[in-house]
Amino acid sequence: MHRFRRTLAAVAAVTAMIGGTAGWVSADSQTAVTGPPPGTAAWRSEGLIDPVAATPHQVAAFFRGLGERERRDLVRRHPLVVGNLDGAPVELRYAANRAGIAADGRFARLLAPGKQILAFDPRGRGQVAEVYGDLTRSKHVAVVVPGSDMDAATYDRAKDPYGTPAGMARSLRTATGHGDTAVGHGDTAVGDGDTAVVAWVGYTTPVGVGIDAATGSLAEAGAERLTRFADGLDAVGANDPAVFCHSYGSVVCGIAAPRLDAADIVAFASPGMRVDSAGELRTGARVWAAKDPTDWIDSVPNVQVLGVGHGADPAAAEFGARQIPAASAQGHTGYFAPGTDSLRAFAAIAEGRIPGGGGGAGE
Repeated sequence: MHRFRRTLAAVAAVTAMIGGTAGWVSADSQTAVTGPPPGTAAWRSEGLIDPVAATPHQVAAFFRGLGERERRDLVRRHPLVVGNLDGAPVELRYAANRAGIAADGRFARLLAPGKQILAFDPRGRGQVAEVYGDLTRSKHVAVVVPGSDMDAATYDRAKDPYGTPAGMARSLRTATGHGDTAVGHGDTAVGDGDTAVVAWVGYTTPVGVGIDAATGSLAEAGAERLTRFADGLDAVGANDPAVFCHSYGSVVCGIAAPRLDAADIVAFASPGMRVDSAGELRTGARVWAAKDPTDWIDSVPNVQVLGVGHGADPAAAEFGARQIPAASAQGHTGYFAPGTDSLRAFAAIAEGRIPGGGGGAGE
């Protein structure tokens, strides 16, 4: 009877939060964008390698067998396929996505000089992945996986510099040694200056914090896309990434973990990863967690009842993740703010070091 009452209490708590209390708001249900890239039917009609059936390593081998003229011709005729094809050469994807973005017209700011757009899918609210740095030559790679309300239009907002995946990616890259100081804070970068960071908005995120954010369907679809994306990095010779998973993005990472080719998985501001412990993630990656004392996510019940909720708190000691200091971060989106202990720790992890210790990944 006691267990039954606890379950009812948990259901009531989650239902109340979805209804709008404790910082949660109602939101429209989203349909996950899945399946092959736009334009796949025309691509397949030419007998080209199948974007779904082929692995990223098979895709990489396919492109290695083509001449430069053949590659460029595929970019011209099938930009949205090439631009989203994990395993295709990085520079070729950049060129294809410039063409796809120009043809779409709605996201012209993604054509700004110097932008490296590794993925662009105009379906739904739009998905995008932007690279900061040299992805295939950098010694270290990091990937930022966002939570709710992120898409091709919102992933980079000047008014929220450290709360968007683009802002997080830029801040992390600065903290690893790229640039003299973090803008406006004078926090000197101390890393080795050899890190590429990807702002990955490659899945349909929840809108607001409603039923989509409280359940796992969008995360399951996102996990499939994230694992294939990471396999694509491996296929083009990029090093195994440290994956930084914010809020609902940590649900995506939790589901992806057993198949995710990553050196580190970092859950921060997390509502849960749909497992009870780090060991249940069944990953060879180092697992880290952070939650600052002012983050409203701490008010979310760490339960999973009838498919609602995401389970145990990754930042709790009993979960078994390596703890990241976050005492100086503020709120739900302040973990990448310059000068914070969390950002310093994130930079160390991105470079394969132990935060505060300076050692390598094997230590």
